[in-house]
Amino acid sequence: MNIFLFVTDLDHTLVGDKEALKKLNHKLEHHRKEYGTKIVYATGRSLTLYKELLREQLLLTPDALVASVGTEIYFDCQEYTTDSEWAEKLSFGWNRDLAVKVAETFPELIQQQESEQRPFKASYLLTEEDSIKVIPKLKSDLAKNDLKFNLIYSGAKDLDILPLYADKGLAVKFLQHKWQFGSHNTVVCGDSGNDIALFNAGEERGIIVGNARSELVEWYKANLKSYRYMAKSFYANGILEGLHYFNFI
Repeated sequence: MNIFLFVTDLDHTLVGDKEALKKLNHKLEHHRKEYGTKIVYATGRSLTLYKELLREQLLLTPDALVASVGTEIYFDCQEYTTDSEWAEKLSFGWNRDLAVKVAETFPELIQQQESEQRPFKASYLLTEEDSIKVIPKLKSDLAKNDLKFNLIYSGAKDLDILPLYADKGLAVKFLQHKWQFGSHNTVVCGDSGNDIALFNAGEERGIIVGNARSELVEWYKANLKSYRYMAKSFYANGILEGLHYFNFI
């Protein structure tokens, strides 16, 4: 058994089965104490909604929190101060006010709650039916305004406009560099479209839980690789299955 970097999405990936989560927590905490493994949560939730989840679920304190779809990194998960180096990287070509102004021209885009509107993220609700016509036009209009951006659509309802270099996968690359982990000893886990960036960033060992959404399952089938594993089990049990498959535990 060796040290590894463990990165997981929260909703419907780590969280969903409390008994399985308890079992996984025990194994991860033992591995962290014994070998120095790092635990990272990479979530679409803002810090506000992450704190709400902490009141509902028994979660280990992570070594880092990647929040708001990769746009914020917190190393101190007590004081929750955002990492300034990561924020500086995201600033390139980003103009949130202009991105919002462009988005406002699309009546199909419904702004998400205030807690989900962050300095490096503008978030909207968009139906799957409307997404087919809106997303290509939105991309075109943002580009015409010389914005450097990244669009992420997941769960057939959530649309995030982010800086060009912002997503969960790029945040993991930043952590790997900081902590000196390679792809071979990094494992990433997810269930939905905004987790594709985790699996697509490199050759990290990827665990897709058995209850994954159709958009991620379809992507996985179209991009089969030996370093990605589709679990049969759901939620934390699926993560445990994958960790055993890759011989991390």
